[in-house]
Amino acid sequence: MLVDTAGSPGDVIDRSGDPLIRADGVWKIFGRHADRVIGTPDADLPRTELRAKHGCVAAVRDVSFEVWPGEVFVVMGLSGSGKSTLVRTLIRLIEPTAGGIEIDGKNVIGLSGAELLQLRRHTSSMVFQHFGLLAHRRVIDNVAFGLEVQGVPKATRLARAAEVLTLVGLEDCANQFPDQLSGGMQQRVGLARAFAVDPKVMLYDEPFSALDPLIRRDMQDEVCRLQVETGKTMVFITHDLPEALRLGDRIAIMRDGKIVQLATPEELVGSPADEYVQNFIRDIPRSHVLTLQWIMRDPEPGELDGPTLPVTTTVRNATAVIAGSERPVCAVSNGKVVGVVDRIAVLNAIAGEGD
Repeated sequence: MLVDTAGSPGDVIDRSGDPLIRADGVWKIFGRHADRVIGTPDADLPRTELRAKHGCVAAVRDVSFEVWPGEVFVVMGLSGSGKSTLVRTLIRLIEPTAGGIEIDGKNVIGLSGAELLQLRRHTSSMVFQHFGLLAHRRVIDNVAFGLEVQGVPKATRLARAAEVLTLVGLEDCANQFPDQLSGGMQQRVGLARAFAVDPKVMLYDEPFSALDPLIRRDMQDEVCRLQVETGKTMVFITHDLPEALRLGDRIAIMRDGKIVQLATPEELVGSPADEYVQNFIRDIPRSHVLTLQWIMRDPEPGELDGPTLPVTTTVRNATAVIAGSERPVCAVSNGKVVGVVDRIAVLNAIAGEGD
């Protein structure tokens, strides 16, 4: 299995200001009297025991995280882990049972119906697995639909839709209908529709799960490109670890409604939190994810005259340079050498791939 994280959108996330999204102790328990379970020892019961005892299902359990402006935050887990429920609670498509949620400084839990509608129309856009395109409308009208709902004049919304179609490479398809497009092209229309309203937050709920592998990779590339060009903050839900590693600045792995590890792709592969996470990453080539920063050491006297590479270079991409030099490679950040990497470090990193 090949995983190339070189296309990950954001190398450095600015955390000097306030997070754009903040989730604090979010719970979602389906069933009667769900609120009575929270705060009791029964809240930690396995799902089958909780259902048997209370008739409840805990989909999300005490989840907290922050997402920063411009970040691609990936939530990953198997079916039933709670990831899709979690992303839907962020804009209250599913009402959380307890906890706090803020988006762009607004207390989402406290919003009225009208205010919540404005949040969904102007601040956030959601892309689902099923494209949800209107079959009787042209592509350009589908893209402009969100602006139409906002009450934007027709000429203005069509001009914006045409601009976004160019952004996703579908300008030649503006007057076609959805059933004339391939699955990948239809998903691009869905992306364009979400981008057309110029939201601050993009929410993706397993949008590429139904696509063929090659088309899926093309769409991942498209998301990477759009994030770089637009700087949008994204929360991306997936059950596919290679997809998470390609897209995410940080990845939260969920199990039974809880986050079991929240880390960068490099931290996830280099230092899995437990056996569950270890099982997820065991088939991922470490050399494709780990960078020189992960394997470098402090230089010894006389070791600063070797070739230089950015500290963010993956081990895979650095191997040829390291193998071809008698001197350790100098890892550079902001014009300064911050460590050195020799052949032994590379071999140790690669040796861990079978752990």
